[in-house]
Amino acid sequence: MRIAILTDETGWHTRQLQTALRRRGVVGRCVDLADCRIDTAAAWHGLAIPGYGRELPDAAIVRGIAGGTFEQVTKRLGVLHALRELGVPVYNDARAIERSVDKSMTSLLLHAAGIPTPPTWATESAAQAQRIAIREGAAGHALVLKPLFGSQGKGLQLVGEVDGVHHPLPPLDRGYGSMAYLQRFVPPVCDPGFDWRVLVVGGRAVTAMRRVSRHWIHNVAQGARCEPQTLTTPLAALAERAAAALDLDYAGVDIVPVATDTHEIEMQVIEVNGVAAWHGLQRVTDFNIAAALIDDLLDRKHAGAALQQAAGPRSAARSA
Repeated sequence: MRIAILTDETGWHTRQLQTALRRRGVVGRCVDLADCRIDTAAAWHGLAIPGYGRELPDAAIVRGIAGGTFEQVTKRLGVLHALRELGVPVYNDARAIERSVDKSMTSLLLHAAGIPTPPTWATESAAQAQRIAIREGAAGHALVLKPLFGSQGKGLQLVGEVDGVHHPLPPLDRGYGSMAYLQRFVPPVCDPGFDWRVLVVGGRAVTAMRRVSRHWIHNVAQGARCEPQTLTTPLAALAERAAAALDLDYAGVDIVPVATDTHEIEMQVIEVNGVAAWHGLQRVTDFNIAAALIDDLLDRKHAGAALQQAAGPRSAARSA
């Protein structure tokens, strides 16, 4: 069996996946989606995947998709869509990645599923964004402005008053694609503040950590430290609901504690990551994350697809 690890860079994560694949007797080959192409003259399936000749991989796991122009990213996602339509299990597939990469769609789906998440707005109108900021400020709330397709805490800015400092809404054409994705700011419940990252694999929460920082941004890439976290039943249940709302095979779910008027602590989901890194999480848990991902891919996703193919006409077409 040959599995394509779809990634724009090789390193610690891809080595972890390849090790886990070898333990299952499977070959894992790193392939950049930028190097894949549609070629209807190359084979019956119309794709050209480096290293696979006229064949297709038995399955694919998405570890990273390089940024690029709208056209380039569309083609790369198109290859993922095509693999799925051709019967290749893709973990996570293009539809799930599109839902999680677009923060506004994530927020919409979480809201539709009744999952607690901060109030969120997405608008192309700078005037409307300013009105939202004024209205929220009058109600005593600050906002966080985020790039719609950002990651690792990059580009996040406060809007409104926090700790006596006023933060104006910046120009939206500078790093935000003339879009305002605004989420109500959740003040920390302690000093230093923290949030939780919960890893969900195959619909089940498997491990978690606390990301602790004196800064209001708690991403590890922005300097937060990782601490062990017991996976409580409420924390696991909320993360599993969030992953299910986006139909993700695996997900890194970011959850923030929220202080209520009764001094109790509730939880809200702030982001769901469909191409989640786990280097920091692996440092604070004995749970083998790469092995869990590969086991779920092979035992659930690939095995289920193989049964469907055996029962349908596609297997005959594929061997033609």
